Amino acid sequence: MSDDSPSEARAFARDALETVALVVAVGAVLFAVSGVWPPMVAVESGSMQPTLERGDLVVVTSEGRYVGPAADDHGVVTANASEGYGRLGGPGDVVVYAPPSRAESPIIHRAVFRVEDGENWYDRADDSYVDGADSCAELLNCPAPHAGYVTRGDDNDYYDQARGIASPVRPDWVRAKGQFHVPYLGELRLELQKLL
Repeated sequence: MSDDSPSEARAFARDALETVALVVAVGAVLFAVSGVWPPMVAVESGSMQPTLERGDLVVVTSEGRYVGPAADDHGVVTANASEGYGRLGGPGDVVVYAPPSRAESPIIHRAVFRVEDGENWYDRADDSYVDGADSCAELLNCPAPHAGYVTRGDDNDYYDQARGIASPVRPDWVRAKGQFHVPYLGELRLELQKLL
């Protein structure tokens, strides 16, 4: 054993501690700016194409941060009320949400409009996205079983609520709002997820 071994061990320990401290500091700054943890999500499907591709990394914030004009009491701007405001390539906010019954990863889709408890929202809906329904009676989640957001992936030809993906998204199901994305950077997270 050489005389350098204790100093090499100390240098290694110091480098490891500095690296951990740097990671913690970056995480703390990201949390302070975004107000939510984790501050980034990876896109897992093509439902938001061409705006977001599978494998993109989306930087998110809590719904109350960086609120746009026409935001509701929860800080969300719907596409129908956007008044020129938009995020991630379209009108209104893109929300990350998870109904309590959902076991899989949260969904990241655009908030299109808000409905009230018991509302017949068929007349407000775009006919292109009601999955063939001709009236509220033929449309899932109509009348609305509770207040919330009607959502849709930019590439989907149906509202999430029309296909039963979720009932109207309650504000407390919203975990974050998308602010901007970095193409392909989420692939690493998706590959790690497959391995685990």
